[in-house]
Amino acid sequence: MNIMLAAAIYFIVWWTVLFAILPWGVRSQHEAGVAREEGTDPGAPVMPQLFRKVIATTIVSTILFFSGYAMWKAGWISLDRLPMPFKDVVL
Repeated sequence: MNIMLAAAIYFIVWWTVLFAILPWGVRSQHEAGVAREEGTDPGAPVMPQLFRKVIATTIVSTILFFSGYAMWKAGWISLDRLPMPFKDVVL
């Protein structure tokens, strides 16, 4: 696997994991009982803690990426085992 392919796969895994981690620990203004500022949604987070979520995303993504890489190197997964969607279609 060349470095560009690995970076592209890691980037996709990172973004997917980020969207899975974003809801962790979020408390809305309504849930927290905070006085809502004019013009904001009651579901807007009080403290989104994005830096902590970026760190958690990086850790989880790195674990997932290297687990997948180890399985690929061990031969447990490969592109040859995946069915090609239009292999038998004649146009």
